[in-house]
Amino acid sequence: MTFSEQVLAFLVDAGWKLVHIAAIIVGCFLVAWLLRALVRRVVDRIVQGAKSKARVDDTRALERSPLASVRLVQRTRTLGSILHNIINTAIVVVAIILIVNAIDQTLLGSFALISAAIGAGLGFGAQNIVKDVLNGLLIVAEDQIGIGDVVDLGLATGVVEFVSVRVTHVRDVNGTLWYVRNGEITRIGNMSQGWSRVVVDVGLPADVDVAAVEESLLETADELAKDQRWRTRIVDAPEVWGLESVEGDTLSIRLVLRAKPSAKDDVARELRMRVRQTVHALGLELPSLSAVTLAGADGALRVRGANPPRTEPQPLPERPSWRPRVRKKGPAPAQDRAADGPANPPEDSAADATPAGHGKDTAL
Repeated sequence: MTFSEQVLAFLVDAGWKLVHIAAIIVGCFLVAWLLRALVRRVVDRIVQGAKSKARVDDTRALERSPLASVRLVQRTRTLGSILHNIINTAIVVVAIILIVNAIDQTLLGSFALISAAIGAGLGFGAQNIVKDVLNGLLIVAEDQIGIGDVVDLGLATGVVEFVSVRVTHVRDVNGTLWYVRNGEITRIGNMSQGWSRVVVDVGLPADVDVAAVEESLLETADELAKDQRWRTRIVDAPEVWGLESVEGDTLSIRLVLRAKPSAKDDVARELRMRVRQTVHALGLELPSLSAVTLAGADGALRVRGANPPRTEPQPLPERPSWRPRVRKKGPAPAQDRAADGPANPPEDSAADATPAGHGKDTAL
């Protein structure tokens, strides 16, 4: 084969390889575009559904809508961005492998070895990043925390301002912004989901009628729960847990109700104000009035509220004791006779049972 023919063959082969590589690149772009469009469509439909359900046009207006809609939008958009990144990375890796195979099939084995070595090195060096991402995916997918939640992450306590797959931003009460890696989060205490409990201990003189005071306090809390301004912030009926402690000349009666987490402090302040007015109306002194945060075993045992045991007094079983059987004099009842033996005992038995001085000889 002449030199010109070799050059021509090389150019033809290179041209076909370039066409193959171009086809691979175009195909990967099309697949990536279709997958990203699918993810974007799903995210948009979920977000639009949340907007229409909340009857708002702007996503920022969802802050005034129910909390579930806000959390749904945040979680959907976060997961959408994660899926976009996964799609891009997977398409790039597949495209590189196909391009190397199109250039020279013998290079694929060497490329696999090199990529395995690089992957092992990156995996060993970036294991903390992988841990952060995996834990962040679980946190976002399970909706453990969301933007605006008040949380205790162990490493920081405050309001969540941003949640990503690698880090979570928490602003504490002093204004410090904490960047917490998701891989370092081993426990999450979310104070913004469900309900919060308002616990108020009312200190009263030791000589008060506890039952009457408890009834008055419960009526005051019920009025607060039925008030038009406050009933939307209270989620359950108030409870009086009764006499909690006695310290010197002061009795402590515990009053409890459940409120929405965002309104817990406001409800607690209003409840303390009304309790103070009620106690003064009864003509009693108020040595102390404080809010209590339950913790430890006391808090764990009282999660469900005041649950006194519903039992009825049961009679104690009679203690078993051994008593000798006493044979009664006179004719035995029919049941005893049936139990003791046949109705007609033998002659010698009858003779043995005959009293002294009334034997057969005497009868004759």
